[in-house]
Amino acid sequence: MQKIITEEMLDSLRTDVAKHLSSRRYEHTLEVEKMVTLLAEIFCPDKTLDLRAAALLHDITKEYDEKVHVSILSKPGIEFKKEERLAPKTFHARTAALLIPEIYSEFADDDIIAAVRWHTTARAGMSLTEKLLYLADYIDYSRTFEDCVKLRDFFFSKKLQNLSEEERLAHLDKTLLMSLDMTISAILAEGRVISPDTISARNEIISNLA
Repeated sequence: MQKIITEEMLDSLRTDVAKHLSSRRYEHTLEVEKMVTLLAEIFCPDKTLDLRAAALLHDITKEYDEKVHVSILSKPGIEFKKEERLAPKTFHARTAALLIPEIYSEFADDDIIAAVRWHTTARAGMSLTEKLLYLADYIDYSRTFEDCVKLRDFFFSKKLQNLSEEERLAHLDKTLLMSLDMTISAILAEGRVISPDTISARNEIISNLA
């Protein structure tokens, strides 16, 4: 069901989210909102308010204890595979998406929930809004890690407004491919489990760009 998001709703959401996040996590959240606003203006202006809502909601469970995440993900009717259990850094994307209808029902829009759900692992068949939140979370200006800076510089190395829609979308996919390669390399270096969804997302983008 399509929800109608307003500036007043976003203001209220922003105030409430601040109560549940550390100052550092809240600062990141606000920066993701700013970045996704910029991306939406380039790719899909009609989705700007939805993407801003998704940005404000994407990390609402990020600071939950791991046991709380597992408790939420172990409820009846929720598929929680072994490889997912071995990747705790991805828990918050799933738990946030699951809790939006319960805690913030006014934002329980399919596009918003999906963008939150896949903002960490990505997946094959990502919608444009899913891609934009994923990227915004990676390149917002609070991110100072070398890979994040490198990816941000690459994405903005082109004058996107001067490109055709096809060229903009191709550049977006090339940026996402670079980010997925960075993520996979980091996970391999740490010896952790790589989400099958991340692998599927990478393979699909390579296939589409070929």
